[in-house]
Amino acid sequence: MTHEAAGVPTTRNDDDRQDDDRQDENVQDQGSQGQDQDRQDQDRQDQDRQDERPGRPDDAHAETAPPAGAPADGADGGPAGQARPEARLAHAVRVAEQALIEFEIAVETFRVEVENFSRLHHQRLGPMYARLDELDAQIAEARAARTGDPEDLRKAQEARAIVMPMPGVDELFHDWMDSDGLSPEAGAMLTEQPVRPPKRVRPTEEARKLYRELARKAHPDLAQDEEERARRDEFITRVNAAYGRGDEELLKELAQEWAAGPAAPEPELGEADELYARLNWLTQRKELLTVLAQELEQSAIGAMLRMAPDDPDHLLEEIAEQLLGEVSQREAELTALVQ
Repeated sequence: MTHEAAGVPTTRNDDDRQDDDRQDENVQDQGSQGQDQDRQDQDRQDQDRQDERPGRPDDAHAETAPPAGAPADGADGGPAGQARPEARLAHAVRVAEQALIEFEIAVETFRVEVENFSRLHHQRLGPMYARLDELDAQIAEARAARTGDPEDLRKAQEARAIVMPMPGVDELFHDWMDSDGLSPEAGAMLTEQPVRPPKRVRPTEEARKLYRELARKAHPDLAQDEEERARRDEFITRVNAAYGRGDEELLKELAQEWAAGPAAPEPELGEADELYARLNWLTQRKELLTVLAQELEQSAIGAMLRMAPDDPDHLLEEIAEQLLGEVSQREAELTALVQ
C-alpha cells in the first residue's frame, strides 16, 4: 500500500521509489519476453530436425494418401489402386470383343473377295473353259475315229461326258445360291430388277474404308439386348450386301443412316459369371471364324487370290490370256486330226 492510498501526501522520496519500482517491472517484462522468444526458437529448431528424419508418420501418410477423386481403401472391394476382379474381367471382355470384331472384318473382307473373284471368274473365263472342254471332246472323238482303238473310244466317251454332264442339284442352283442364300442376281430377276454384278474383285479403297467403319460401329456383337442385336443384324446385312457389290454410294448412305440412329448404349458391368460366359462365347466365335478363314484360304479361288493379293483383277486377265493360248493350241491340234 502506498502513502497516497493511506491519505498521506507523497514526497519526493516516494516518487523516486515508485520510479524505481516501474523500472524493475519493465526489466522483468523484457526478461520474460526474451525467454519466450528463446523457447520459440528452440521449438522451431526441434521441428526442423524432425522434418529431416526419414520415416516420419506425416511422410508415410502423404505417400499413401490417394489422389483426389480416387476411392479410399475398401471402396472398390480391395486396397486403393487395385481394381476389382470383375472390373479387370470386364476390361478383358472389351479387349476380346474388339479383337474379335477386327478378325471378323478381315475374314468377311476376304470372303467377299473370294466370292466376287469366283463370280467374275465364272463370268469372264467360264466360256473359255467350256470351249476347251468341247475341243478336248472333239479331239478325243477324232482320234478314236481315226484309230478305232477301244481305249481311244473310252476316252472320247469320257471327254464328251464332261462337256454334257447330268445336271445335279448343285449345278441347277449354282448361279442362284451363294453363301447368303439367294444370290443378288437371282433376287433381281425374281423381282424384275436390273442385275448388278460386282464391278471388280476388290471394292475401292473408299468402299473398304466405309465398310470397316460401319462394321466396327454397328457390329451385332456390341448389342446389349436382343432388340438391339436384331437391329444391328438387319443393318449389317445391308452393309455386307452393299460392300459385296462395291456400291460406294450406298455405303455412304448407310453411314449417314447409322449416324442418325440411336446411339449404342454404354456397356454395363455384369457379374463375374456373366463375364466369363461372354469370354467363352467370344472364344468359340473366334474358333468358328478361324475354321472359315482356313476353308477360304485353302479353296481353289482362295489359292488363286493368294497368287496376286495386290491386284486380283489383273490375275483374271492373265488367266484369260493363258486360256486363249490353250484354245488356239487345241484348235490347231483338232485341225491336224480332221484333215
